Amino acid sequence: MMMCGGTSTVKEADEEVHEICKSVKVQAENKAGKTYDVFTAKSYKTQVVAGTNFFIKVHVGGDEYIHLCVYKTLPHHGGELTVHSLQESKTQQDEIEHF
Repeated sequence: MMMCGGTSTVKEADEEVHEICKSVKVQAENKAGKTYDVFTAKSYKTQVVAGTNFFIKVHVGGDEYIHLCVYKTLPHHGGELTVHSLQESKTQQDEIEHF
């Protein structure tokens, strides 16, 4: 059980996280100012707030990764997804941290 406000342990990307990445790819590209040929979720952490923050490690080609912070509103607010922030120049070994 996760405490509200704390982040979960790192988990392998599941179907929900792959769908989130697919849904926010254009938002992430706009924030980064570039397009990605590869955009595959690898792992993630969650944080329960007034909704859920997903901190996702995304493979974007070659040895390059980015970390996304995606906010998902509560279901009764539509479950909308917004890329809150993005960190570039990450590697496969970089830990996902709160940002």
